[in-house]
Amino acid sequence: MAFDLTGKIALVTGGGSGIGRAIALQLATQGAVVYVLDLNADAAQQVATEINKQPGKGFAVGCNVSNQQACVQVATQVIEAHKRIDILVNSAGIAHIGKLETTTEHDFEKLFQVNVKGVYNAMYAVLPSMKQQRSGVIINLASVAAWVGISDRFAYSMTKGAVATMTLSVAKDYVQDGIRCNSISPGRVHTPFVDGFLKANYPGKEKEMFEKLSKTQPVGRMATPEEIASLVVYLCSDEAAFITGTDYPIDGGFLTLNT
Repeated sequence: MAFDLTGKIALVTGGGSGIGRAIALQLATQGAVVYVLDLNADAAQQVATEINKQPGKGFAVGCNVSNQQACVQVATQVIEAHKRIDILVNSAGIAHIGKLETTTEHDFEKLFQVNVKGVYNAMYAVLPSMKQQRSGVIINLASVAAWVGISDRFAYSMTKGAVATMTLSVAKDYVQDGIRCNSISPGRVHTPFVDGFLKANYPGKEKEMFEKLSKTQPVGRMATPEEIASLVVYLCSDEAAFITGTDYPIDGGFLTLNT
């Protein structure tokens, strides 16, 4: 089977919803044993239950990625159970709307704790095991906001730029240890977050605004979480064994065709 991940042990942060959920499900479909990490333990359990019905093998873990000790504890538990960690996908993240002057210090710190420190914490937790086994794959979710200016995304763009550059550093520093590290930069993706955002900020105009946001991608629509997940599966597989230190835009032409 192409993109076979049978027997691989995978951790997916933010796996309880949206893109993370789709990634967890597709990794399991390809044979991986998937640990679904999410701040919302109930949401993580729902995804693990979906995996176990596929058939597949999934485990739910309530985890605050901004807490380094919590991440280390999860990694330790997984290693005790399976003796290894093969894949880490950092999908946990939060959004924020605002320019510099409308971003409070609290907003800035909250975005940093989850989107930057959370990625650092998860990588910090799994690297010792990956180094010891001399293999491993790390995929970090960046964003097109890391590469171009997007209105009212000051703090969010900052965090995703950090994710992209952390990816390069880890790829460079651990390539001799057999560890590959890449990032993905999605454009707009149709997730429950988008629907909730439109309902809260554009009541009665949800359909109109959805179409407007969809058209900012040259292909004329948003991505689906499953499309993002398919790219993650490829990058985690042996078919991508020659790829490290690279960011992959998956944006319907947003970065190149809008300039």
